[in-house]
Amino acid sequence: MNKKEILSDVLKHVDVKSFDARPLTAAYGDMAFQARNLARATGILNQMLADRECSVILTLAGSLCSAGLKDALALMVENNMVDAIVSTGANIVDQDFFEGMGFRHYKGAPHAVDDQKLRELGIDRIYDTYIDEDELRECDMAIAEIAGTLEPRAYSSREFIQAMGAWLDKRGLGCEHSIVHAAYKKDVPIFCPAFSDCSAGFGLVHHQWHNEKYLTIDSVADFRELTRIKIEAGETGIFMIGGGVPKNFTQDVVVATDILGEEKPMHKYALQITVADERDGALSGSTLQEACSWGKVDTAFEQMVWAEATLVLPLMISDAWHSGLWKERTARQYNKLLADSGART
Repeated sequence: MNKKEILSDVLKHVDVKSFDARPLTAAYGDMAFQARNLARATGILNQMLADRECSVILTLAGSLCSAGLKDALALMVENNMVDAIVSTGANIVDQDFFEGMGFRHYKGAPHAVDDQKLRELGIDRIYDTYIDEDELRECDMAIAEIAGTLEPRAYSSREFIQAMGAWLDKRGLGCEHSIVHAAYKKDVPIFCPAFSDCSAGFGLVHHQWHNEKYLTIDSVADFRELTRIKIEAGETGIFMIGGGVPKNFTQDVVVATDILGEEKPMHKYALQITVADERDGALSGSTLQEACSWGKVDTAFEQMVWAEATLVLPLMISDAWHSGLWKERTARQYNKLLADSGART
């Protein structure tokens, strides 16, 4: 098979508006194990969206946007269902921004084609999904191009991602929905604390290598800005897909407010979808009850769902969409807050 033949079956993103998951999630509530956990988590999600005093922070880890979840997540941004996002770089750059440029992911299989052959053809694999490496290089260079238009100084990842959204807006969006573009239009801040650990890293190292004066990404600024949002918001809820850096980073802002003498309450609502195990002591699988011992998460409205995100996230967002409790939420536009305040007060 040649490259064109292998990259022929385009991966599609689930449309959560096309079906109403509420009867299924309600039925799950009368079942057991992860079905009941999912039902309770969905109920808490709706409660969080109905709470007008609560700001919602969405965290993303794992390969989500390349797996068909991009449009569902963008839908939440477009409709004021989230107020801030903390993500791994890959979801934002290699996957969402990548498709915003007009590129696509393709359906494959774990062992259908020898990986040595894929390497020779310039095809990257994420389990059963293929990506054209040549197109990823274009994404890398787009990041370098954006960096070259900005003043050489330190930026939070949020500031740089906002510039990525502006770049897509000016160039013309190459897909129907994009998290980066929607966040730019809605003034929803996106933070990637490990921003260089993705295609952005390749583009930024190219930018620094070829310029005597260059910009840098300040991860401490990310933490300061997200803490500023917590101080402004007071009540917050977190909806965590996967774990990793985004999970811990978002939970830690509660402690940061205390350190700064601006103590705010623990996250009032907390949901996590994960396949990680708590028994190895690692962060991704640590329970939300454990987070309470650190002063990060209240336990009144928390729920872990041990499941793979592509199976359960569409059900939760579909239920929330059709329940309509998000319709009375107003856009908090935290990007404007951070720009106006410099995130320091």
